[in-house]
Amino acid sequence: MNINDTIVALSTVPGSAAIAVIRLSGDQSLPIAQKHFISRFGKKLADQETHRVLLGTFEHNDSMLDEVLLTIFKNPNSYTGEDVVEISCHGSVYVQQQIVHCLQESGARLAEPGEFTLRAFLNKKMDLTQAEAVADLIAAESEAAHHLAVQHLRGGISDSLGALRSQLLEFASLIELELDFSEEDVAFADRAKLGILVDDIRKVLKNLLDSFTTGNAIKHGVPVALVGQPNAGKSSLLNALLQEEKALVSDIAGTTRDSIEDTMTIGGIAYRFIDTAGLRETDDTVEAMGVARTKEKIAQATIVLYVVDPKTQTAKETHTALQALYNSDATLLLVINKKDTLSEDEQHRYENELNALGVSSLIFDLLCISAHNKSDIDRLRALFSHQVSWNTGAALISNQRHWAALQSAMESIGEVTKGLSENRSSDLLAIDIRQCLHELGTVTGEVTTDDILGNIFANFCIGK
Repeated sequence: MNINDTIVALSTVPGSAAIAVIRLSGDQSLPIAQKHFISRFGKKLADQETHRVLLGTFEHNDSMLDEVLLTIFKNPNSYTGEDVVEISCHGSVYVQQQIVHCLQESGARLAEPGEFTLRAFLNKKMDLTQAEAVADLIAAESEAAHHLAVQHLRGGISDSLGALRSQLLEFASLIELELDFSEEDVAFADRAKLGILVDDIRKVLKNLLDSFTTGNAIKHGVPVALVGQPNAGKSSLLNALLQEEKALVSDIAGTTRDSIEDTMTIGGIAYRFIDTAGLRETDDTVEAMGVARTKEKIAQATIVLYVVDPKTQTAKETHTALQALYNSDATLLLVINKKDTLSEDEQHRYENELNALGVSSLIFDLLCISAHNKSDIDRLRALFSHQVSWNTGAALISNQRHWAALQSAMESIGEVTKGLSENRSSDLLAIDIRQCLHELGTVTGEVTTDDILGNIFANFCIGK
């Protein structure tokens, strides 16, 4: 793409609507728009101050196509840092297409995906993490995902890294200056202070890296696997949680042979509930494939909801199954289902047997419910609100690219630490510091390549 072109795109969702917004950006935005816009009060676009809204008509072949509002944003006071014109028209699909077509005929090029935000980044209106947050904000489907995107849009990650990177850059300059005076054996960089800074950077990087599991789960939805033996009531529980008949339910063991997923929001966080095939040994080829897929879902889950029918599964069997699941990184919740078929004495006896076996050390919590009667389902939903902490104010990373760059930066800063402990020469120390600066720079965009930018902005919608 040629970033010197004036670009145009529909910025609202394609399709019929009450209104639509078409955006132009580039140094020819005002002249191109002027070819078609007739102000009701005879005003010329070039004579207007920035952030002005004009009422008029959009003309095509000397006839009115639509009555529109035209908003002017003059550089550098615009989203892209260039001259921007936004045309608010009626939401007819025909009108939208005709306006975009007219503007193209008059010299504008159709924008590539994410090109408006790319120009904002190139014109230093935002750094790369903020640009990526724009896409996350558009895609956010829960309060937590929205909170995370807004935090990044406000520069949460940049603030965490910016000051430390500046100090490290200063040390790199001083150490490289020592190389010019190597014969005099002069030290400009205080190694003790550098050691303190390196320790601070390692702490910040570790906190950010550790936050990825939470941030990624918030962004994509926390995966919750419903597992257990056949006929434990997993499908009934899924339906009760979602409050709809999502999964087939029957008394025949092995009804669910493939995973079934759906999403709901609890406490501002999206949870992806995954009903899985019952865990058991089977000669049925299709069911065996379902069991294998269940094990894959367990490995991917953040939370595993182990569902038990106490009438058919002993406390000892439950304990053995939980021990096997405990090896995963997921949080374990134990759900004793079908309480409507148990007396209070039977329920307490089963719980006491589990406690005697030490089940409490394997699980986060235990709850007795009836999926059939929807008894205590609200209590179960409430348990999920304690699983993921997101509104703490601390920076969280949710982007795989950020995680990979920070991981590389952690390795580089580890080499700096090692170099200081081994009293390495200035030239070797400078190489490791510069490598760490490079990795940190790729996160915020101080260091970038066309390939990185292409991969990032290709995932944007056209018009943003």
